[in-house]
Amino acid sequence: MDSKFHDQDLSKFSFLVTGGAGFIGSHIAEYLLKNGAGKVKVIDNFANGFQSNLDVLRAYENFEFIEGDIRNLDFCKKSCEGIDYVSHQAALGSVPRSIKDPSNSNDVNVGGFVNIVKAAVDHKVKQFVYASSSSVYGDEPTLPKIEDRIGNCLSPYAVSKRADELYADVFSKTYNIPVLGFRYFNIFGPRQDPDGPYAAVIPLFVKAIMNNTSAFINGDGEQTRDFTFVENAVQINVKGMLSTNDEAKNKVYNVAVGENYSVNFLYNYIKNYLKSNIEPIHREPREGDIRNSLADISRAKNLLGYEPTTKFETGLVKTIEYFKHLYSQKESV
Repeated sequence: MDSKFHDQDLSKFSFLVTGGAGFIGSHIAEYLLKNGAGKVKVIDNFANGFQSNLDVLRAYENFEFIEGDIRNLDFCKKSCEGIDYVSHQAALGSVPRSIKDPSNSNDVNVGGFVNIVKAAVDHKVKQFVYASSSSVYGDEPTLPKIEDRIGNCLSPYAVSKRADELYADVFSKTYNIPVLGFRYFNIFGPRQDPDGPYAAVIPLFVKAIMNNTSAFINGDGEQTRDFTFVENAVQINVKGMLSTNDEAKNKVYNVAVGENYSVNFLYNYIKNYLKSNIEPIHREPREGDIRNSLADISRAKNLLGYEPTTKFETGLVKTIEYFKHLYSQKESV
């Protein structure tokens, strides 16, 4: 990740990345460390994170890790001591997981969110950014998705992320802390968890094809997504934390590329790239899923200077190559 998303001297600032052992969080922390941040503190409880992601970060002397759970308010307060900027990525993702266990999703995604924002307020953090989700658009049919037009939520996960946005708005007004939310649209890339019951679709497809087995596609596969390479999520977090534009604060932003592709296109691209002829198996549509997704990213462009640096196909090739290497390493052990 060689792009530069800031023009300030980061050595003067300390950053907290929650969920920093996870997929997106570890990339944000790595960017900050690579670019000379004064301090980068990462917290995680390994519900979704991995030690291997932290190993990348431990190479930097200005890195600190604290293991703990954001459901614990005292832990959140300790974590925010001496911090200038917070990037809150810790959450229990996955629509199916939230349907199976809504209480746990709520406790982490809503209760944990309230704890970490209040801790940031108490320690006078300069700016707070957090991960929301395109799932908050729910049954709103209009494409592209515009931030001010949302529908009814279709899953407990979507409700939890919408609740975060409501809390963020209230916190910004009540406690005068600048808060910016990012509605992620299908973020993908290296370090995304390829295993477990809630693994993401791209690593699942690569893994299946490399193992010469058929991957599952939910429904007819013609559902579309605005697949967004992780570098773009890093960019918006960095620009959001450091933004001095008052008009940009206390808003939510779509984080995407502004182009959408079907799941069938995605599968066929990966299949062809890996020179396979194995076909997928279609199964019933997944409960709580949105049919089509496409983002309007003009607000992020206009207010934060966001510009997707990596488009879908470029990011997909980088991701396939990463997982090819990962799986070939596992096979050789």
